[in-house]
Amino acid sequence: MRDRRAERREATKAEILDAAWEVVRAEGLAALSLRDLAAKVGMRAPSLYSYFDSKHAIYDAMFLQGNLELLARYEAMPAYDDPVDEFRASARMFVGFTVEDPARAQLMFMRSIPGFEPSAEAYEVAVRIVERSKRRMAKLGVTKPEDFDLWTSLVSGLSFQQIANEPGTERWVRLVDQAVDMFLDHINKKRGRRK
Repeated sequence: MRDRRAERREATKAEILDAAWEVVRAEGLAALSLRDLAAKVGMRAPSLYSYFDSKHAIYDAMFLQGNLELLARYEAMPAYDDPVDEFRASARMFVGFTVEDPARAQLMFMRSIPGFEPSAEAYEVAVRIVERSKRRMAKLGVTKPEDFDLWTSLVSGLSFQQIANEPGTERWVRLVDQAVDMFLDHINKKRGRRK
């Protein structure tokens, strides 16, 4: 039997989250107000607490949604015979995902909300994405933590340069393949020095 009450509750939570995304995309993460959010979905602020016990709980649900979307995009990518092609496609997908929604990117990848820490459940999805990325890099022989850190800095830098400086263009997005080549050249040179 269907639990119609639970279905209605989940539908209302989804409506609240959709409204929260609408607010932060238009006005920024800091602009989220529970009173205004409640009014936007046609309820009083105290009623919102029966769905989310705090503003941070709403941010947490949004963080989880963003990470689930990113994971789904990685999982939907086709299989590649060449790990370099896979790495390049994954990098392009990540940068595209990041720049298409700056508010979501800020929530997921920057610590811009004072006191907000994602819950274990929400963070677990982010960890799965990182582990997936590490496995992809291991196919290329890239296994050192500092190399992974260098790569995430490069790809995040491209993403946030694009968002901060020329949103709506592809100035930094177009550099993804170059960044992949530069990074892999660096890794190969390091290997050559070790021989």
